[in-house]
Amino acid sequence: MVLILHQGATSQDIDFMIRRIQARGLDYAVYRAAVRSQIHVLGDLSGETEADWRTQPAVKEVYGLPKPYRLANRTHRRSSTRIPIGSQELGSSDLIVIAGPCALESEEQGLAAARMVQSLGLEVMRASVFKPRTSPYSFQGLGREGLRILSRIREATGILVETEVMDVRDVELAAELADVIRVGTRNMQNFDLLREVALVQRPVILKRGMANTIREFLLAAEYILQGNEQVILCERGIRSFETAYRNTLDVGAIGILKQETHLPVIADPSHAAGNKILVRPLALAAIAAGADGLLIEVHPNPAEALSDGAQSLYPSQFEDIMAALRHVGAALGRSVAEPVPVRVSAGG
Repeated sequence: MVLILHQGATSQDIDFMIRRIQARGLDYAVYRAAVRSQIHVLGDLSGETEADWRTQPAVKEVYGLPKPYRLANRTHRRSSTRIPIGSQELGSSDLIVIAGPCALESEEQGLAAARMVQSLGLEVMRASVFKPRTSPYSFQGLGREGLRILSRIREATGILVETEVMDVRDVELAAELADVIRVGTRNMQNFDLLREVALVQRPVILKRGMANTIREFLLAAEYILQGNEQVILCERGIRSFETAYRNTLDVGAIGILKQETHLPVIADPSHAAGNKILVRPLALAAIAAGADGLLIEVHPNPAEALSDGAQSLYPSQFEDIMAALRHVGAALGRSVAEPVPVRVSAGG
């Protein structure tokens, strides 16, 4: 670690810093200069933070500290983390698509969505039963009963189910009845919720907050990683000044996350776009940028959806995107699920 001192730092300031360094069991080397002196700090710096040193009156800049997200950092684990989901592994050469309606509206709707998703070869259906809505008058989801419905859909079809949790009181039941749980953008810094999902051994999709930096995103993941290594980072778009679409899908963040961490990264083009017409180009761009998978909203009848119908794909649109993803995946050496062939009975 290198401490750059202010131009006016005195010998007394340097002596004070040396005593502080020695008190922490660290070694040092002082390089005095007419303009700005430096102190190089040596030893085990794993417990040091930039804030601890930057607050010292004589210190202007701090360089060379390890990244604060220690468990998510690629230096913690050189090989990429692979998370088994069904017959595939997220973080491998498999491109995994998790698709389904924004919200579970009824058992009939959920069954129809599950069968539609399965017909395209997918193994996981998304369907939220807890809905964080800006307006208290909007559809809030089916709640705990919705979790039980998802469990029955899984039992009837064999599909895996993914859903959001918003409250620490619901995490245990969600982990019992769902296969993948999600922490949404509004709860990315709900630290009590992050600590709770760290206690369950289920894959957890963590969405980036709409106004959060990559550093804050990875520090949120760090909370979960302290107890649960099955963390999936999801870039879902950030809020910007642009009004042509709901959020700006930060494609560059996908590349940074893949470079900085060993965790699998997926993208949610549906929430970034807010418009079903934009989902296809954003999905392809995310995969080309290195995403390991996608979270996409598709509804049996978006015109009647109780939540986010504008961004939910019609089945035919989703089928078209899956076909395009197979072409892009093949170019990148990655595999995408193939549609399930329709069986025709011998009796015709």
